[in-house]
Amino acid sequence: MTRVKAGPRTQKRHKKILAQTKGQRGTKHRLFRRANEATMKSLWYAYRDRRTRKRNFRRLWITRINAAARQNGLSYSRFMYGLKEAGIELDRKVLADMAVHDAEGFASLAEAARSTIEA
Repeated sequence: MTRVKAGPRTQKRHKKILAQTKGQRGTKHRLFRRANEATMKSLWYAYRDRRTRKRNFRRLWITRINAAARQNGLSYSRFMYGLKEAGIELDRKVLADMAVHDAEGFASLAEAARSTIEA
């Protein structure tokens, strides 16, 4: 049986993979097998970390809301409970932004939450 060399399709696929690993160190950007391993691993990291990023941002928002709520005399859980009872539906992203950039607006929300809890 005669030997079949890599045809145009295989060369194109190899070239695509090697282009994706441009900037990697060592053989990861030179040799196809190592480049393919590096590409698969990096694509898996990208897939995984798109979900991790959402988790990390939520943690950051909660930390910021908690700090601002404590400056206004409430814990995070009591603040969120008060907002829910008052019927104020703002997500954590917006609340964290208010905590950082609009302290007076956040203080008014904290007061609304406190008055709802105490009533």
